[in-house]
Amino acid sequence: MLELDKKIFGSITTKEIIGADPPAFPDTKENLENELVTLLAELESVPKVNLGKLLEEQKIAENHINSRPGAMALAQNKIQLFNEYNEKYVKSIKEKL
Repeated sequence: MLELDKKIFGSITTKEIIGADPPAFPDTKENLENELVTLLAELESVPKVNLGKLLEEQKIAENHINSRPGAMALAQNKIQLFNEYNEKYVKSIKEKL
């Protein structure tokens, strides 16, 4: 069972990505874009020693969302959007390392 209220990308929760609401376009895309901007701004103040832990947390969130890839009832387009934005964030973390 997935933890629906688990924060997986800033303030975005699991249920926002795998659930029917909000819709993928434009709502979820805008939410992910806004959250990415916030996360990247916060990344500037994260001490280098904490970046590894942050990277690990994002990989756990990615695995959490992608743990049910064949479940057609899930919002596949929103999962794909999450993966795209999460990849951008992970890349930024790795660049700071």
